[in-house]
Amino acid sequence: MRAARTLAVTATAIAAVGLAAPLAAADHGPTTVLSGGNSGGNGGGNGGGNGGPTDVTVNPYDVHPGSTLTITARGCNRGGTVTSNAFPETTLSGNNNGVSTAVARVYNHATPGNYNLAVRCNGSSSVVTQSFRVLPGRGAQGGLGGSLAPSSTEMAIGGGLVAAAALGGGLFIARRRRVTGAGV
Repeated sequence: MRAARTLAVTATAIAAVGLAAPLAAADHGPTTVLSGGNSGGNGGGNGGGNGGPTDVTVNPYDVHPGSTLTITARGCNRGGTVTSNAFPETTLSGNNNGVSTAVARVYNHATPGNYNLAVRCNGSSSVVTQSFRVLPGRGAQGGLGGSLAPSSTEMAIGGGLVAAAALGGGLFIARRRRVTGAGV
């Protein structure tokens, strides 16, 4: 008896997670990684010095205001800086493997459009630029609250969960009545 109840609760929980997983995965689209070339200067390379950045990537390419970008540069072993009109100056990490990274948060008030960022290694005058795009803001999505209607996917998942809960509750009550009625 208890095993059947445990099995029913477990099956309901698995169904709820299984129905919610596609919605959670569908919320994040693919990212585009673009690579910038060397814009001249000291040549650089992945050697021990800071000859200048030789390759810059931006991930994701398309961001909303308030979102973060990850900038990766090769050749800046002693670190550097990343600048743009769309975010405050950011420090590029220094390391010995030739790949440095920085995370920049786009201003909340950034105007939608194409922007460039510039990467400069410490101790080098060479600068590499890379473009990225700021998408129109989505506004505050702090919950449904009357400002947004639920999507058809959200309605389907909610309906499925309510149906599963009703079925599980009905089975529980039916089994409980049988056990209680048999003992009287």
